[in-house]
Amino acid sequence: MTAPEATSDAPVKPQEPAATSWRDSFAVYLQPRVLIVLLLGFSSGLPLALSGSTLQVWMKEAGVDLGTIGLLALIGTPYTLKFLWAPLVDALHVPLFTQVFGRRRGWLLLSQLLLIAAILVLAVADPARSPWFAAFAALLVATASSTQDIVVDAFRVESLPESEQAAGMASYVAAYRVGMLVSTAGALFIVSGFESAGLARPSAWMWGYVVMAALVVIGIVTALVATEPAQSKGAEAATQAQNAAERVFHAALGAFSEFLSRKDALAALAFVVLFKFTDAFSGTMTAPFVIDIGFSKVDYAAIVKGVGLAATLIGGFAGGFVARRYSLAQSLWIGGVLQAVANLSFSWLAHVGVDQWALAIAITAENFTSAIGTVIFVAYLSALCRNPLHTATQYALLTALAAVGRTYLSSGAGYVAKAVGWQMFFVICVLVAIPSLILLAWLQRRGHFDELGPVRV
Repeated sequence: MTAPEATSDAPVKPQEPAATSWRDSFAVYLQPRVLIVLLLGFSSGLPLALSGSTLQVWMKEAGVDLGTIGLLALIGTPYTLKFLWAPLVDALHVPLFTQVFGRRRGWLLLSQLLLIAAILVLAVADPARSPWFAAFAALLVATASSTQDIVVDAFRVESLPESEQAAGMASYVAAYRVGMLVSTAGALFIVSGFESAGLARPSAWMWGYVVMAALVVIGIVTALVATEPAQSKGAEAATQAQNAAERVFHAALGAFSEFLSRKDALAALAFVVLFKFTDAFSGTMTAPFVIDIGFSKVDYAAIVKGVGLAATLIGGFAGGFVARRYSLAQSLWIGGVLQAVANLSFSWLAHVGVDQWALAIAITAENFTSAIGTVIFVAYLSALCRNPLHTATQYALLTALAAVGRTYLSSGAGYVAKAVGWQMFFVICVLVAIPSLILLAWLQRRGHFDELGPVRV
């Protein structure tokens, strides 16, 4: 310890970190580590639509029946269940890759090479003749993609200092969205361009997917340029004497036991489930609400998707600024209150009726504040994953738990809207945020956030 000798026996209260200037808050986005995470975000967002919406368009043009196309939703299962093999990513060493590139970068490069191979397999598939083979290839893409997500999440948490976590997540989310845009609108534009150049439609789709596979090289170059996180090196050294089975067992068991041994662990897990519930409850009914009150599908596509995307990107960076300028607890209060109150903009829209400007204002308010809350929330999840021995497993488990509100608790939103009407429904969406804010106050009073501390110094 190098602190000066105390002049009094009175306990010294921990000093709050000084608020950073807005110039410092912006400069953090230019840090090399944050830029690496930004490029990895693009690599993570790129493959999602290739096994989802873009593939659905391809199958529709190939004449596949709607029932089969509807079953493609099951291809997304690896994204939901990725926590099941996250312990393997935490514990197992990839032959040659781990020795040359390190624990995280080795897995990252392997998952990206597998992703390229899977996309190329999907590219040569013919949905018209063998839709189930195309679906199997798409499942391979989703599996490789979700494995890449596991590694990128762990790499981001371990490589960024605490002061850069929120900025890293904001950059990641923005680049992720851009990657999705490239593999949806971009892929369709490329396929149309090949068709205009004289290629037959099957060949145009094949080469469109080949171009998407080539874009994964951006992630590979990023992984090669990046450096292995110091925490990962330490974890690798600590488990060197264990065999593979022991490492997997300890990664899976340790992810649970280490977290549950913490003070107020169950309350923290309940907070993880409930913090984004206000968003999930309203978001489930946004599309039906917009169409039901009289807007067209064109209005929905242009405003909800177009304007909403812009608001989400800007809100993500705003969330990074907030999280860097204020403490984690203060940032969660700001994000939690803003994302809840923003639902009132939809109550106002329900009163105004069909007005494109009003829809744009409501969507901007909701998506902007939701993105702020998301970035701050993910910074909190990252702070909870403190042990580099099982960062990937813990983070995958926490994100799966956070999805409970979106997947299960929001399932009755339609019945509530039908019973009370749209204006009151979105008022209720504000009220459902109250339990999470009560938990936030309780955890703050119990010193939960003080115990987390600057965990990524």
